Amino acid sequence: MRHMSIIGGSDGPTAVFIAGKLGMDWLNVFGLIFVILLLIPNIVYAIKFKGKKNLCTNKFMNILEQIGRYACMFLMVFNIGIAEFGFGSVDAFLIYSIGNVLLILSYWIIWMLYFHKQSFGKQITLAILPTCLFLLCGITMRHCLLILFGLVFGAGHVYVTYKNRIE
Repeated sequence: MRHMSIIGGSDGPTAVFIAGKLGMDWLNVFGLIFVILLLIPNIVYAIKFKGKKNLCTNKFMNILEQIGRYACMFLMVFNIGIAEFGFGSVDAFLIYSIGNVLLILSYWIIWMLYFHKQSFGKQITLAILPTCLFLLCGITMRHCLLILFGLVFGAGHVYVTYKNRIE
């Protein structure tokens, strides 16, 4: 009979997940799902408002936003083994799971409201929520690069969103 070690007070599937023994150590399936769920309303927006012009003329901030965005999405999905330490406890995993579900639900609800009636308050909320998701993931997974790029993305995205605000 094979015994499973207890990690952070957990057992069974949670211990296997926290220990990183699911087989594909390079891929974070949960991160992939969260990234896809973040992208869906953005794709709908891009199709619905095709050709909408970016009013932010600051090239540095536009580039900063894109670097932060793509780095965060990459780091959410792929475990590269640099400055990432995994969940420190079952509580961190629960905060990661529940927090991300709540952030994604909030994000989708605000998008639905935004599609119904656009406003700057909804715009800025839609800039802040994915930043919070990236930071929550980085903090709970003790992933230093994700935290860094989450801050980069947040600064760039909020700035660009502010420049594209609806009056």
